[in-house]
Amino acid sequence: MHRVVDFSSALKIMYYATIAVVVLLGLWVLGSYLAVRNLEEPSFTIIEEHGGYEIRQYDSYIVAETTVTGSFDAALQAGFRNIADYIFGNNTTKTSIAMTAPVLEQKSEKIAMTVPVIASDPTAAERTVAFVLPSKYTLETLPIPNNEAVKLREVPAYKAAVSRFTGYATEKRIATKKEALVATLTEASITMLDTPQVAQYNPPLSFPFTRRNEIMVVIE
Repeated sequence: MHRVVDFSSALKIMYYATIAVVVLLGLWVLGSYLAVRNLEEPSFTIIEEHGGYEIRQYDSYIVAETTVTGSFDAALQAGFRNIADYIFGNNTTKTSIAMTAPVLEQKSEKIAMTVPVIASDPTAAERTVAFVLPSKYTLETLPIPNNEAVKLREVPAYKAAVSRFTGYATEKRIATKKEALVATLTEASITMLDTPQVAQYNPPLSFPFTRRNEIMVVIE
């Protein structure tokens, strides 16, 4: 006895499944875009554009930051929790502070200006995680964090070299992008005044190709 396969039904199932996947992907992309559409960012002016990076002049801004120790993922999560707790109301006035972008992460290490290689123990690095706070605040008007691990600091105006990439900002990709930017700036005889930091502009569940990540380093 032979079974008769209904190809028309199978094709219909595949057709509707494809439509469902396309719709879900579309909603994912749209949601990723809407999540960051109205987020405030630090003000800057593009001074120069080069292949693979640009030079920006940033205005002063205030950050809430915390220093944590550990691997990239563990440190970022711990730092994010500390600062998110502050902006969601764990402060002296129980005030909720609007989210902005980006979230900044930076290793506390010295850079060798003549060699474009950053050497450190990735499992024991001390890292600073920071949120840029809305420009309407000053240090005097911001509520004080209840958690002593969270500090408020005004970042003075500075010039930075910035390279941009999309997709997921994994520790391996970040290390590669940092080394590439440092090598490019070293070759161009541009003096770096600090270690590179990574700036992430999107929530964790954003669609990969809509994600905006940047490697930034303060320059002379």
